[in-house]
Amino acid sequence: MATTTRPATAPTAALSVREGMTRQYDYWLTVYKRTWRGGVVSSFATPLFYVVAMGVLLGGFIEADPDKLEGATSYLAFIVPGLVAAHAMTLAVSETTYPVMGAIKWHKTFFAQLATPLAVRDLVNAFLGFVLFRVASACAVFMLVLAPFGVFETWWGPILAWLSQVLVGTAFATLVFGYSARLRSEEGFGLLFRLGVLPLTLFSGAFFPISNLGPVLEWVARLTPLWHGVSLSRMFCLDTVDWPLAALNTCVLLVLSVIGWRWAVTGLDKRLEV
Repeated sequence: MATTTRPATAPTAALSVREGMTRQYDYWLTVYKRTWRGGVVSSFATPLFYVVAMGVLLGGFIEADPDKLEGATSYLAFIVPGLVAAHAMTLAVSETTYPVMGAIKWHKTFFAQLATPLAVRDLVNAFLGFVLFRVASACAVFMLVLAPFGVFETWWGPILAWLSQVLVGTAFATLVFGYSARLRSEEGFGLLFRLGVLPLTLFSGAFFPISNLGPVLEWVARLTPLWHGVSLSRMFCLDTVDWPLAALNTCVLLVLSVIGWRWAVTGLDKRLEV
């Protein structure tokens, strides 16, 4: 079976991070122009359906006790900050699974880009930059949809909550990029979604307080990246900020993002050598 090897290029001076990303601006702008329609439903319609179905309809059957709902005065106010954080995770994972494998295995975009002065680091930075743009814009729309429902206690809380949601997307995008870059078959994505994304969505505090899981599973939930994002998003939206906990949540997500970025660069570099 024929294999694709990294194109041989003459030695060139390393590009700066900014220049490496801006040289790919036209490419990612073209990609967005051709694909934005496919994201309209997930970015605009889905948030509204989530809010109405889970927060309004289901929430009408749940007694709102701030002591049991982490300070929320309604189930709607409790659930929607967690839903946005989970949405950021899901979108980041979706954008760094099949698209990454496609750029390596099917349409081989990464090999074509490496035939230019771009380095592997530049490919990863630009790809992740586009993914984070998708996450940031989708979460911003989600938060705007929530505004008329009166779930925000301050004007600044939603802004910090949105930043925390983008940080969640960053952590998952970098880690999953590294996983996808090392994967040889798309069958591994099914395992990721079934044993990773779905359990995290259900048991990281987005739908109910993790204290309901019991002492052992509660601490397991606290070790997951999504819980840290849900915690930040909810505290900022409800104005119940525990600043030491918020600092811990932020540090965990930042460390995972840095580790994930390195994991992504080394994974793609090794993969493109084959």
